[in-house]
Amino acid sequence: MTAAPADLFIDRPAPADGAALWRLAKDSKTLDLNSSYSYLLWCRDFAGTSAVARDEDGRPVGFVTGYVRPERPRTLLVWQVAVDPAHRGRGIAAALLDGLTARLAAERGITGVETTITPGNTASERLFSSFAARHGADLTREVLFPADLFPDGPHDPEVLHRIGPLTRIPAH
Repeated sequence: MTAAPADLFIDRPAPADGAALWRLAKDSKTLDLNSSYSYLLWCRDFAGTSAVARDEDGRPVGFVTGYVRPERPRTLLVWQVAVDPAHRGRGIAAALLDGLTARLAAERGITGVETTITPGNTASERLFSSFAARHGADLTREVLFPADLFPDGPHDPEVLHRIGPLTRIPAH
């Protein structure tokens, strides 16, 4: 499991974090930016399946949002991962993902992770490939949503990355 840098701690998000998560997503320049309202709701309704990295002053500097799939209750779908540009390259995204999956394995018995990544997003490809390797899991890919399904203009396809079963999950 990847440990968070010593000057940060990983926590569950709260509604008061919604604006900061929206800004982190906006500043990522790669994520589809949702409405600020959706981040407020996410921090309220899906805090249990999400995580935030906080600096020494308690400010969010990274997050991972996710939910447990209703049809696959042992699978975490990771919606978004973002880290403040000033804090990138420190292993924060990996620590968030490892910490969240360890917590959800203990609390909900998850054994798999899914996410979608657009072609060319090499940072996300590396994050999830290394996650699969750390956890002794297979990684498969298939197009989940082809580009022509998106009604709001040009959009790359979303490729589903399915990781599991997770065989090495440290205790949370």
